[in-house]
Amino acid sequence: MSLKQPVSQVRLTNVAVVRLKRRGKRFELACYKNKVISWREGNEDDLDEVLQTSSVFTNVSKGVLAKKKDLVDAFKTEDEGAIVLEILKKGELQVSGRERQYQAENLFNEIAVIVSEKCVDPSTKRPFSVGIIERAMRDTIHYAVLPNKTAKVQAQSVIKQLQEHMSISRAQMRLQISVPSSKGKAVREKLREHVQQWEQEEWDPDFQATVLVDPGCFRIIDETLREATRGQATFEVLSLAVVEDNDEQLL
Repeated sequence: MSLKQPVSQVRLTNVAVVRLKRRGKRFELACYKNKVISWREGNEDDLDEVLQTSSVFTNVSKGVLAKKKDLVDAFKTEDEGAIVLEILKKGELQVSGRERQYQAENLFNEIAVIVSEKCVDPSTKRPFSVGIIERAMRDTIHYAVLPNKTAKVQAQSVIKQLQEHMSISRAQMRLQISVPSSKGKAVREKLREHVQQWEQEEWDPDFQATVLVDPGCFRIIDETLREATRGQATFEVLSLAVVEDNDEQLL
């Protein structure tokens, strides 16, 4: 005769557990591996792709479901959907040592790729290889990845730290600007301190310019154009990172 599993238990395997402690009790969610981080970074918005089940557990590995009274006492709401979201946002992702190392290595590489794509040697305008960036992160600044922060955010920190030890700068953006010719001179003067290079200019029928700017000036240029032309200006990004386009790269 087979034994029946208690209805308060749900056996789940091959899961990623998100755990949150509240008012002395432990609450857990059973999620799909690699989906929690994607959801937290905004790359995944379908909860069905993140959660193996919408139930809240006190112990996922044993399949023990949380009691409704404990949930209400801990989260001050009967809305289990809201409770799930709070655990998913604030809970700690439980992974094995091997999985943690694998994720850290992938994140380390992802950060290096972003830095390589966004930065150049200022003297040559050529990009650094991913290998060069990884060695600098590892041997020069001894960077340790932060599992709860995105690669993009950490890349910004890495760039600042690398700039203290090596010649590296953000690759410039190439923008195309168009404003009525009557406002061209005034706009050019206002943008002068923010533009690194004026590559091309035309004055008829409108003032059009192709310029290189530091990425950090993008918002300032946008606001300046809006204020100076009262919304009559247009501009578009032609290139997010301008680098020397040849086969030679720093090794």
